[in-house]
Amino acid sequence: METNGKKKIILLGTAHPFRGGLASYNERLALEFIKEGHDVEIFTFTVQYPNFLFPGKSQFSEEPAPKNLIIKRKVNSVNPFNWIKVGNEIKRLKPDILIFKFWLPFMGPCFGTIARRVKKNRHTKIITVLDNVIPHEHRFGDKMFTRYFLKPIDAFISMSKSVADDLNLFDQKKPRDFNPHPLFDNFGEAISKEKAKEILGLDSNSRYILFFGIIRDYKGLDLLLEAFEKLPSRNKNVKLLVAGEYYSNEEKYKQLIADLKIENDVKVVNEFIKDSEVVRYFCAADIVAQPYKNATQSGVTQIGYHFETPMLVTNVGGLPEMIPDGKVGYVVEPNPDSISKALEDFFNTDKETLFRENLKVEKQKYLWDKLTAKILHLAK
Repeated sequence: METNGKKKIILLGTAHPFRGGLASYNERLALEFIKEGHDVEIFTFTVQYPNFLFPGKSQFSEEPAPKNLIIKRKVNSVNPFNWIKVGNEIKRLKPDILIFKFWLPFMGPCFGTIARRVKKNRHTKIITVLDNVIPHEHRFGDKMFTRYFLKPIDAFISMSKSVADDLNLFDQKKPRDFNPHPLFDNFGEAISKEKAKEILGLDSNSRYILFFGIIRDYKGLDLLLEAFEKLPSRNKNVKLLVAGEYYSNEEKYKQLIADLKIENDVKVVNEFIKDSEVVRYFCAADIVAQPYKNATQSGVTQIGYHFETPMLVTNVGGLPEMIPDGKVGYVVEPNPDSISKALEDFFNTDKETLFRENLKVEKQKYLWDKLTAKILHLAK
């Protein structure tokens, strides 16, 4: 397979009308392949998760469907008869490349069955982009489901070195490559900090730490709240903005905020942030904090890069790979003292200008054409 020819490509995974970072990733990858001249379709879900397994308020986006993309709702993640039907359909279509975005062992039986049917055409190269191999939150059957999915795959792309290491526990022979999560540059152009604060109703004289995204326990919001309580700069009008829907126990965090007596300095927006509104939060923020207790990689980092917003991450998983410490932000240990100390340095030494200038340069490493080139090379 030549890498310079026009390819027929099917991406299978989350896309509109489903919401979230997985959908944004698949849609943006499809657009990059289209820009390069390939024929691309996305096969997404009719059922992604049964409602009783989904912890949020809604699985669906309120945004209009993306333009210039062919998205077909085909896949029922819990219906084995559907898996065979979809697999047979893709087998007949004979795409040159089938790409799975894999993030959760729950999808292993569905994706693995489809892949096995497709392989029977002896033409399609099957590649997976791995968010995780071993999930953040462990459940019964994880290893068995993951192993079932990985077996028929022809080649792998991991987005962090920790995921590459996890992959070695299951397979050490098949072709693979490493490519960091590319820029999430599909959330529009930046606006001024003043405008962003005005739209969000924030105090124009305050400086803001942003915690962004779905709230799960492993993301360490509790560590950030405890760090914020210790922060001397709170007396200099520094505030904490939490924007994201709770997938964990909301009451636990509300109680912690009350116990720490920081209610007046913390604003919580408990809802899924629409794609069209993401720009407001990142442009209003002085720094984005990702105080994760464990991680592989994070799409939040790549939104931060796009909007050139300084970042603080903890020294877990693949996060330190993405943030050069002291250059575009901070890499700290996952405890309140370390987080608080770095934030205090940021607000007291005026690092924001330096970090933003460095972000302009550093983000050039994370362009989408680097990922498409590696996928095409692996398919060859």
